[in-house]
This record gives sequence, C-alpha cells and structure tokens, in this order.
Amino acid sequence: MLVVFVIKAVFLDRDGTIGGTGGGMHPFEFTMYDFAPSSIRRLNKLGVKVFLFTNQTRVGRGFFSEDDLLKGFEIMKEELSRHSAFLDDIFYCPHSPDEGCRCQKPEIGLLLAAKEKYKLNLADCYVVGDTGSSDMVSAHKAGTKKVLVKTGWGKGSLTSFRKDWKGIEPDYIAEDLVDAVDWILADIINKV
Repeated sequence: MLVVFVIKAVFLDRDGTIGGTGGGMHPFEFTMYDFAPSSIRRLNKLGVKVFLFTNQTRVGRGFFSEDDLLKGFEIMKEELSRHSAFLDDIFYCPHSPDEGCRCQKPEIGLLLAAKEKYKLNLADCYVVGDTGSSDMVSAHKAGTKKVLVKTGWGKGSLTSFRKDWKGIEPDYIAEDLVDAVDWILADIINKV
C-alpha cells in the first residue's frame, strides 16, 4: 500500500547539506553529495514536497551574479532529473548580511514565503541543515521540526559553534541526508 503525504514539506539547505563544503560556493562549482539525489527521490516518491532554502549572500556581496546563481540551480535540477528526483521549489536569499532583509536565515522569510505559496502548516514541516546558528534557529523560530546533519559545518555546529544557538535542540541529529530522510519518513509514518 502506497501512502501519500501531500501536506508535508522538507526544506533542505544547500551548502553542506545536499552538497558542497558548508561554506557558500560559486554555483558552477557546487556539486551534490552522491547520496543527495536518491535521498530527495525517496521524499518525492511519497509525495512529500521538497524545497531548497538557502542563503546566497555571495550574490549580494558581488562574488557572482544572481543570473549565475539561477543557472547553477538549473544545473542542479538537471542533475536531480537524471536520477528521477526533483525539487518542488527553490527559495533563496541573495542579499548581503548587512542589508537587514527578512529572508536571510536565521530569519524566517523564506519559510514564510513557502508557507504562503503552498498553504503549509509549518508545524508539519521539517528543516534539514548543517548550521545551527542559521538553519536550526530559523526552523525553531518558524516552528518546524529541526534536523541537523553532521556533513558540511554540522559537526562544528555541535561543538565549536554550539554557543551560537544555545538553548535550541534539534529534533534529530543525522549523520547525513540519507539518515535525515530515514528519520523524517519514520516520523511521518508514525503520525499516520
């Protein structure tokens, strides 16, 4: 029996969660981890919406253009498509850190935009990221479930930089995106 979950959504950070090193990278240099497409495909197959949500402050700081970023997203979507996986949408902040926007994590503007566009209950959603001070704080403010991966900057978020998000506990600490998706799917199924 196939169970479909259409109201659930998973927000995935890009750098350090689905690929890269954790720090911002030029879009043409970004590569996904080998396990990312199959992990995303597992969510796709169950009808769980998968959104990329990412800070891309290097656009605002002049390292590369927003057009380059969008082309990089297209390259990533083509790679996912070759593995029969897809993103339902991409939400990104192109602003520099000093612009004071409301979309840059740890603010929740990206999550609120998705909530409005897709009529989501954020309490039924999951944020997966490698940075406690941005991904986990944003998830906490928005009331989503919080999954911290140890890839990218994840291990450092749990040790050297734990003070930057003191008082916020992830719902789950995952080794990587595969482990995160395993936990999310088990959590969804347990609530049915």
